[in-house]
Amino acid sequence: MTSDDPLKGARVWVAGDRGMVGSALMRRLADEDCETIGLSRGELDLRRQAEVEQWMEATRPDVVFVAAARVGGILANDSQPADFLYDNLVIEANVINSAYRVGVRKLVFLASSCIYPKLADQPIGEDALLTGPLEPTNEWYAVAKIAGVKLCQAYRRQHGCDFISAMPSNLFGPGDNFDLQTSHMAAALIRKCHDAKIAGNSPVTIWGTGKPRRELLYVDDAADALVFLARNYSGEVCLNVGVGDDISIADYAALVGDVIGFRGEFVFDGTKPDGTPRKLLDVSRLDRLGWRATTPVREGIEKTYAWFLEQQAAA
Repeated sequence: MTSDDPLKGARVWVAGDRGMVGSALMRRLADEDCETIGLSRGELDLRRQAEVEQWMEATRPDVVFVAAARVGGILANDSQPADFLYDNLVIEANVINSAYRVGVRKLVFLASSCIYPKLADQPIGEDALLTGPLEPTNEWYAVAKIAGVKLCQAYRRQHGCDFISAMPSNLFGPGDNFDLQTSHMAAALIRKCHDAKIAGNSPVTIWGTGKPRRELLYVDDAADALVFLARNYSGEVCLNVGVGDDISIADYAALVGDVIGFRGEFVFDGTKPDGTPRKLLDVSRLDRLGWRATTPVREGIEKTYAWFLEQQAAA
């Protein structure tokens, strides 16, 4: 591995390679001159410190992408706060500390835009972190992710580790979770519109008013950004990764319906929470480094739905 390109000839471990982001990273890294290492949860439980330390000592990767996490939408976060806080805290602590112990040369930690204050000024700059209260519906996940960012900063300060963090906006794409009990908004609406179309265009109910705005980043763009940052960024600031534009949930639903061919009605349930009113990231720092997203939302929906249909057919 050369000093000017941390990926060239490197052994690269994608922690969480079976998830949406992890699998996208594996696709992206296939184009690089590196050896990728992937594991299923059954092979290594990242919540077990001794197991992680032993595996890292035996494997000794050069580069680590930390994409492993317990994730879910508002319902999952609200009903499983202990799981979301504990699992994410121990996963990131075990991986980051073990990376330090075995001398990993570069580590990229995947944070989340939900770690910003609920009512942050828009677009949200990186310096907004820890300047206000979190959104209550996902604070457990957010607190854990903030701890991961701070761990990377702490190991950088105390031990000189080249550990960085990236803050993607709302992600969607192949490999997403379409279980309506645990999914995020982007995947849930694809699943709901598909099921409603099959059922003869029955009404689709959407939580909240539909007015909140979300910045949606196609997962393969996110993976490309993470590889770009591994190669081109070294610093404490957790850099925003997004598209620099957003869409209301109602408009996104209409776009999904159009792509899928759903011709029914959308019903907005105002008794359910909206979540954060808006999450638009200021991506100017990443833009100045030379990276921009390339996949429009509609194209991303089309690719995601095509993948969803392939999985339905295979099942």
